[in-house]
Amino acid sequence: MIEKLKKLKVGKVIVNPKMSDYTTYKVGGNALAIVYPNDIEDLIKLLNYLKENKIKFKILGNGSNLIFSDEKYEGVLIKLSEFNNLEINDTVVTVGSGYNLVKLSLKTARMGLSGLEFASGIPGTIGGAVFMNAGAYKMDMSYIVSEVKVLTPEMTIKTLYNKDLDFHYRSSFLQKNRDYICLEAKLVLKHGDANNIMEVIADRKQRRLLTQPLEYPSAGSVFRNPENDYAGRLIEELGYKGKNIGGAYVSEKHANFIINKDHATASDIRNLINEIKEKVKEKYGIELIVEQEFVD
Repeated sequence: MIEKLKKLKVGKVIVNPKMSDYTTYKVGGNALAIVYPNDIEDLIKLLNYLKENKIKFKILGNGSNLIFSDEKYEGVLIKLSEFNNLEINDTVVTVGSGYNLVKLSLKTARMGLSGLEFASGIPGTIGGAVFMNAGAYKMDMSYIVSEVKVLTPEMTIKTLYNKDLDFHYRSSFLQKNRDYICLEAKLVLKHGDANNIMEVIADRKQRRLLTQPLEYPSAGSVFRNPENDYAGRLIEELGYKGKNIGGAYVSEKHANFIINKDHATASDIRNLINEIKEKVKEKYGIELIVEQEFVD
């Protein structure tokens, strides 16, 4: 299968990659392969091959919201890093799904374009951010995405507009319809003062350093905040700050962060997440929703 993948000539193929090298938690077993398609035509060719041969596959962004298991992922991962076009026309930004979100946030800020300040600390790709409706500081992608170019399950290219994307808190149409693949997004920003925007970003970076355990591998917030409350507050009230299973710890800085503090396994992290879910349900009757995705 690997030889056939290489013969397809659709882009770079990495065989037997360790998922700990491709996720921000730094855990997980190996996968069969990672493929970097060169363009849309190569992506379609690759997907047709995988579907015809019933080979499991998954689109992989920066791996900042994924927890692969410790076992082998018996499938192919597709990274759209080559989908990194960027065009800025006044306040309209057209950007490929593989473009780095933090990089774009800083680039637009320096140009005096406001709207992406919230994203300056979110280590994902544009495609992943649209998929998750990533957000922070009471802002998210739904406020700035005007349209998205997608590849449909029928292998046609289609434009979905903001109203079609069914954006909700950490949710979107793409998350519920995973056969659609984000290729490119059009964002609408606003003119602002570059110095002021950069000041906001610097201030928030300082606040993150003080309140989040950025010195350890993690995947950001583990749970969505329940309505009118904070997951971190509930977990802290349980006395779970500093609680660990193996090398996975609940952060002392922020209870809604689980960190890989000491060579954690994927199982350590999953077990800790599940235990917290159970304890919160038991004590408060609240069903916490996991923001991160388990991949087997």
